[in-house]
Formats: sequence, C-alpha cells, structure tokens
Amino acid sequence: MATRYSPTIRRRRLSAELRRLRLAARMTLDDAAKSTELARSTVGNIESGFKKRPQLAEVRALLDAYQVSDPEREQVLDFCRQARERDWRAKYRDVVKGEHVGFEAEASEISTWEPILVPGLLQTPDYVRELAAAAEAHPVDADRLVDSRMRRQEILREDPPEFWAIFDETALMRLADRPNVLRGQVEHLVAMSQEQTITIQITRADRMNPGTGGPFVITEFPDAMDPTIVHLETATDGIYLERPEDITFYRALFNRLRLAALKPGETIDRLRHMID
Repeated sequence: MATRYSPTIRRRRLSAELRRLRLAARMTLDDAAKSTELARSTVGNIESGFKKRPQLAEVRALLDAYQVSDPEREQVLDFCRQARERDWRAKYRDVVKGEHVGFEAEASEISTWEPILVPGLLQTPDYVRELAAAAEAHPVDADRLVDSRMRRQEILREDPPEFWAIFDETALMRLADRPNVLRGQVEHLVAMSQEQTITIQITRADRMNPGTGGPFVITEFPDAMDPTIVHLETATDGIYLERPEDITFYRALFNRLRLAALKPGETIDRLRHMID
C-alpha cells in the first residue's frame, strides 16, 4: 500500500472536500463567492480542480465561510499545501503529458491494458528510445523521455502498488529488426514478472481479444476518500472516468482480458521463446 503522496491526489482531495463542505453549509457557488469576495469562477475552478495550485488565503476564506473548525480545517489546509508542491514531473513537463502519472504515484493497485505498446511502467530505456525515434523526437527530447520514464518506474521499487499488466505480443514483434532491443525488453519483462507485486500477461497476435476498443488503466487508491479512476489515453492527455458504472464496465473488461490472455506462466514461456 502506498505511503508516498502525490500533489495530483491532494488537489483532487482538496477539490472534493471543499465541494462537500460547501454543500454541507448549504451554500451555492454564488453564496460562497459573495461570502469570500472571491470570483465565482475561482471557487468553481478550485472545486473542479481546474485551478491547479489554489492559494492558501483562498482556501482559508472558503473554510471561514463554511465555518469549518479544527481538526478538519487543518487537514484541508494541509491538502492545499501539499497540492501546491511541485513533484518530479515539473522538470519534465515537455515530455510528460497529463495527470495520469501523478495518480500512479499514490495508487495501491494499477491494472493496465495496452494493445500496441509495452506498458510504460515496464519499458526499458532502449525501448523508450525506439518509441522516440519512431516519433521523430529530437535527441535531447529522447534523453529526457528516457529519464522521465525511468523516474516514473520508481514506484515499482519502493512500497509498490499491485501492478497487473496485459499487452499484446505485437508490441514486441515490432522489434524483430532490433534483436538487441527485443532481448533486453523481454529479459526485463521476465525479471519484473518475478516480483510479488507484478503480474504480466500477453495476448497472442493470432487471436482476437476483447480489448480492441483501445488502451486503458484502472487506478485504485488505499484511501476511500480517493475514488477509483479509469484513464483512457489520448495523444495529449487522456479522459478520466469516475462514474461507478464506468468503473464497473472497465473492471469487467479487464477481467475478460485476463481470461483471454495467456496465463502468467504461459506468458513467460512465450516471452522466452521470442529470444531463444
């Protein structure tokens, strides 16, 4: 279970708590804006998470308006302080897009399906460089992409979440003309599969599977205050789903993929066969 914290998660908690407290105080956004002398859009943007780094003075004004006292008041202010911190991603904003990596950092369980690529948390530096080359990235950007990907993977080493990755074997077959890259990536996958918190399965290229709708990640958290999210990746960021019916749908889809994929032991045998 994760003990680290992520500014992304704290922003999410702060937004949810302030909305809950406003509703408990039976105040509308207009009421809150009038009482605090903040713009209505400012109150709304803090609650929606659109405002990434709300000011402590703004949050204090809202807590005053909602008549929130300690210890609840101090907890919310702590969320605000933590939400304002900059994490390691700030250094890589040009190559790390979206908020998903911030959600990963505090997850207790991550379940991912990738029909085209090896999942990012399992990619080797050489594999990342192949992706950068295919995207015609500048060499400096390629180096930064590798650095950021390796930094991201640190969550699997210290107090790791339960990580279940399913991907299609075509992600590796595309490396047929890069035997050294293929060998390094396969050996890394086999090694990672030995970790107690990591499960890896692949789907076969010559068989249909239920995941033709595209990649997705289900991220779950240790605190009930942080609801499960499903991330659907896009070219620039992604779509984040939180509705219970969406979570139920993607959990069921992931379970179907688990049944359609090779079992973990069969997966390792097939991976090893690729480099024999």
